Amino acid sequence: MLTREEGLNESIVQWLPVDATISAVPLTTTKYFDVDAVAVALAASPFYGSFRSVVVTSARSCVYVALALEASPHDVAFYSVGSTTTAALHEFGVSVVAEAHGTAATLASDIGHGPVLLLGAAAMRDELPVALRAKSLDVTVLPCYETLALELSHEQRRTLGGADVVLIGAPSAWRVAESSIGPDTWVVVPGTSTGDVVRSSHERVLEGWGPNLRTQLAQLR
Repeated sequence: MLTREEGLNESIVQWLPVDATISAVPLTTTKYFDVDAVAVALAASPFYGSFRSVVVTSARSCVYVALALEASPHDVAFYSVGSTTTAALHEFGVSVVAEAHGTAATLASDIGHGPVLLLGAAAMRDELPVALRAKSLDVTVLPCYETLALELSHEQRRTLGGADVVLIGAPSAWRVAESSIGPDTWVVVPGTSTGDVVRSSHERVLEGWGPNLRTQLAQLR
């Protein structure tokens, strides 16, 4: 069962068993903030023009990378959270110095130069900014979008409840699906952040999206 919003599931399908019966029930939708409004917010930062490090916490933030480049010197270093974000940055012509494979906070040890600009969701977790400020680095957090929950129909909830495996991409998606997922269902998540949230109320959790997922799911049978 795929639960990402329309247009974001294509890359995942290739990782699933070839004989799998695949259904899709989008759980959330993304509201992107107006680029001009985000640019105004960024220009208000006292560190505009001097960011030494930029952290992109989601592939959805990549459409705002041009603003980050304009606000930084030419040698700015980019950091990403997750392989999907790294791949999206490469499509925008940006190379990544380090990638977080778990929570965003794990990047704190890799980032040594500030000021730091964080691009992400309006409800971005604060562990990374806290860790960076503890290292005496100046941080500007720039919200670029927000994730909105969708209202599911009875049929959609029934479909979720009957799935053997459900792929959940973010905590916001789990909050929508949680009440419909039975205890025997395996929930597959991208990494630690979402995994920790799901595990707080569900036992069967498998972390890691990628080419190995097909083998991992086959072993669950």
